[in-house]
Amino acid sequence: MDTSRITRSVSRLLAELVDGTAADGQAFVLNSGDAGLLRSLEKLSAAEASSSANAGATIAAHAQHLRYGLSLMNQWIREGDNPFANARWDEAWKVSAVDEASWREIRNGLADEIRQWREALETPRDLSGIEVTGVMSSVVHLAYHVGAIRQIARTARGPREGTFK
Repeated sequence: MDTSRITRSVSRLLAELVDGTAADGQAFVLNSGDAGLLRSLEKLSAAEASSSANAGATIAAHAQHLRYGLSLMNQWIREGDNPFANARWDEAWKVSAVDEASWREIRNGLADEIRQWREALETPRDLSGIEVTGVMSSVVHLAYHVGAIRQIARTARGPREGTFK
């Protein structure tokens, strides 16, 4: 499938999730005025990123998991083959307590992987049906983790109802 017909839409949804809603007020996933994932994570201290809810994964683990998953997507789009075959998903979930330096490194690494993936999404290419599904699921997967992070940390949440345009 030639992705030229979906590249703009998929990259726009990713951009909204990670960078926040557009200045023109058009929002598809988040509420108007939402800062998006990256700016929400910047507001969190290392102590907050080390927190979890109900003995679940920490915010830092969610961020590291996204970073790792996107690094695999970036590797796949650059090199082909199947980097997922030998993926070590459990490593990211072991992240618990982080200090300020490691939290900054996770955030910066995530931002870099997102930047690369967004550039890849903006480039039309010919993909198989399963590859298109994988591309689209990367955005859905990220949205899931945005929600999970926001359930853990109140300060990472978007605008409350009645406070957005």
